Amino acid sequence: MGSYKKEIVKIKHHGREIHSVYYRPDSKKKCPIVIFSHGFNGTNIDFAMNSDYLAKNNIAALCIDFCGGSINSKSDLNTDEMSIFTEKEDLCAVIEHVKSWEDVDPTNIFLFGGSQGGLVSALVADENVEVIKGLLLLFPAFCIADDWNNRFPTLESIPDTHEIWGVQLGRIYFESIHKYNVFDHIGKFNKNVLIFHGDQDEIVALDYGKRAALLYPHAAIEIFHGEGHGFSEAGNKKVSDMTCEFVKANS
Repeated sequence: MGSYKKEIVKIKHHGREIHSVYYRPDSKKKCPIVIFSHGFNGTNIDFAMNSDYLAKNNIAALCIDFCGGSINSKSDLNTDEMSIFTEKEDLCAVIEHVKSWEDVDPTNIFLFGGSQGGLVSALVADENVEVIKGLLLLFPAFCIADDWNNRFPTLESIPDTHEIWGVQLGRIYFESIHKYNVFDHIGKFNKNVLIFHGDQDEIVALDYGKRAALLYPHAAIEIFHGEGHGFSEAGNKKVSDMTCEFVKANS
């Protein structure tokens, strides 16, 4: 196992700043990198264990705090200014930034997204096929637009603010996904995709993961029996191992 350094990196774009944590292997050569995107109300810390494991295996990792992505975010914006599409802008800006880092191999940039961050990573990968080498999705929340469009079926029914799970969301969040069909915007990414999904997920039905796996030309889905939306320690360890193997196999 190799050693690594942990650094805080600030990335500015669209008049706002993203806080991120960079796990940089002590390697003489340019390393592949995995950019981790957290889920709803998550932070960079959610993937600290995965990043530690990768960095010890000479794979760099960058864990970002989406702007307005959490009540605990160290990035700019309030949660009621965040939407799927502001997070998409954040991730695109991060990729642009990372491509020029001298210790990163720009031909081996991977995206890993959990839940809402999985949806965002999938949308970004579809528009950046040339740049992204592989895509890893942990219980990706491809249900978000469907869920909220069922809740607020018309533009008139969308409130100015709405609180869920202790997070205040703004009109932009719901309006931007009004009548939005996620499956029209994913599936073009023609490199390898690996989806991790639990069969007891009560937030994102397993059917969403299965449907996405069929849509991509080169996707595999790993179904974790007994796991829900948020894996056990053993489940997370397996995800870490499989992520490391995936990056090595595709680099």
